[in-house]
Amino acid sequence: MFFVYLLLSQDRHKHSYVGYTDNLKKRLMLHNSSKGAKYTKGRKWKLIYKKKYNSKSEAIREEIKLKKNYKLRKLIKERFI
Repeated sequence: MFFVYLLLSQDRHKHSYVGYTDNLKKRLMLHNSSKGAKYTKGRKWKLIYKKKYNSKSEAIREEIKLKKNYKLRKLIKERFI
């Protein structure tokens, strides 16, 4: 089981980050301890969206779609700001 997720930074800029993982809890902990992706270092993150997929390839495909779809990301972010 894999997840595509969207994180929102807790600073005033409200940056977003999209990723995929098979262990959501561990991945969020890594992002918040500055051991996740380079882009997420130095910020605190909140999980605002997740969707479950049965295969890694399906999750990666959906992650790419969400990363490119700025309108959808903005809609998701607006529900949490």
